[in-house]
Amino acid sequence: MSPRTSPVDGTWTEVADGVLARRHTELDLTTGVVLGTERTLVIDTRGDARQGAELAAAVRALTPLPWTVVITHAHFDHCFGTTAFLPAPVLATPGCRTAIVASAAAQRRDWVAHYRGTGDSTTADALAATEPVLPDPAPATLDLGGRSVELLHLGAGHTDHDLVVHVPDAGVVFAGDLVEQGAPPDLGDADLAAWPHTLDALLGLRPRTIVPGHGDPVDPAFVAEQRDQLATVAALHAAVARGELTAAAAAERSPYPGVRWPE
Repeated sequence: MSPRTSPVDGTWTEVADGVLARRHTELDLTTGVVLGTERTLVIDTRGDARQGAELAAAVRALTPLPWTVVITHAHFDHCFGTTAFLPAPVLATPGCRTAIVASAAAQRRDWVAHYRGTGDSTTADALAATEPVLPDPAPATLDLGGRSVELLHLGAGHTDHDLVVHVPDAGVVFAGDLVEQGAPPDLGDADLAAWPHTLDALLGLRPRTIVPGHGDPVDPAFVAEQRDQLATVAALHAAVARGELTAAAAAERSPYPGVRWPE
């Protein structure tokens, strides 16, 4: 996860009937809501208990219906705000739970240091005091009343446990950080070889709109272009690993800056 900012904060965009995305200034994060007649699905919860409470209040202003939370992956900015939604069900892939257990302390330490270093003591203090909620395994489908959503692990990519939310009747997929708009994808925990194939599977759902983990909603053409760029990075990475290309030469050809090449 790289620091990034956005001029937009707390803005809902209705991407389809009863399907909304919310942009946040901090890290240009995008969260989501899917409304049924009986339940509300909340997709990701922001990065600390204070931010999660802001999101929970914004969702509650939309609807009084009970909510279920889905976490797309274990990076803190997507899941550390979950406490504000309890005692709601909290769902993710089993690998997400494992990753939160393994990485939460280090993520908290590193990002508290980042925020203190930038002079943002409010966020640093909130994050330091936040304990993430451990999710339960997500079912393949979830009935919200009058609408079903699919909770899918299509393969590795941004992490080894990415979950996407498919809303078939609306033609919308919430992709988490498998797709990013406004900045290059974060490759820190990536499975580069698998990522393009996972995006092929996402496009195979034939969505009209894809909501990324950061940035504005996009169309399938955007995702196809990002898939091709990731495939280029994966091929360059493999060539460096095989000794066929130097890291410097790969960096010159890469569509993304800052890639960590094999040594």
